[in-house]
Amino acid sequence: MWLGARPQHILFSAGHLSRVVGVAFPDGRRAVIKIRPAERRLAGCAFVQEHLYHVGFPCPKLLICPVPFGDDTGLMANAEVLAGEGEMLSPDEPGAVEAYAALLHRLVRQAPAADAVPSLVPAPPWTAWDHGGPGVWPPPDDRPDDLNQITEHAWLDEIARRVRRHLAPFADRRRVVGHGDFEAHNLRWDGLRPVMVHDWDSVITAPEPVVVGLAAAAWAAGAGPFPTVEQTAAFLAAYQRAAGALWPAEEVGAAWAAGLWLRAFNEKKWRLDGHVALTESEAATRLRLATAA
Repeated sequence: MWLGARPQHILFSAGHLSRVVGVAFPDGRRAVIKIRPAERRLAGCAFVQEHLYHVGFPCPKLLICPVPFGDDTGLMANAEVLAGEGEMLSPDEPGAVEAYAALLHRLVRQAPAADAVPSLVPAPPWTAWDHGGPGVWPPPDDRPDDLNQITEHAWLDEIARRVRRHLAPFADRRRVVGHGDFEAHNLRWDGLRPVMVHDWDSVITAPEPVVVGLAAAAWAAGAGPFPTVEQTAAFLAAYQRAAGALWPAEEVGAAWAAGLWLRAFNEKKWRLDGHVALTESEAATRLRLATAA
């Protein structure tokens, strides 16, 4: 009904938080249909994606903005042009960190003003240090557990509390539009030239140091493990070079704190399954860098 034709072939089907289906139509069109639980924030995500596409940022063209999927299913679906070109860029490639940071800076500068975007609440929980709910942790996105009721690894709870206290003065700072899942597996490149950014359900608004700090703590993921402390520092420095301005120490500290929130939130979940990606030693180092200002 929405696309004016019945798909001829299913090209692929995959998903984690969403179900993503690639389809081919008899007229030669190829599209990706994305199905996930209905959320008000999806309208704001689509607004940002459409804006960025029309100003020339490398993101897929939307064919259909999010609409109800079926009757009373509680789901929404949208469709976008299948954009399969490009490859992941290894974080170890010479010039990679500069390319990633410059791409994020371009996104922030080309995005619409934060106050022009329809509501993006609630933010994805791995970005939501300021979630406003009871307890230190917001509800996780991919499991029913209440992380606030889990007493194992209490050091992560303390890390999160300290990060939230440190970031609290930034809550009223000017916000920008950013990508809350700016990781290597969501980006495609031709050498060092960006050709496509995916996962626009992860659009957020936040103070610029928070947007950058979240990306700096995660940018290499998918093409390699999560960034080391040194790789995070390199990203923060590269972003400032791309922006042509050095940040004051308090903004650099806020970026480190925001990145540590993301890493600690993920770790609190993953440790329930026996996975370890953030050690206490690394977390302490990141916290020290966050609070050094």
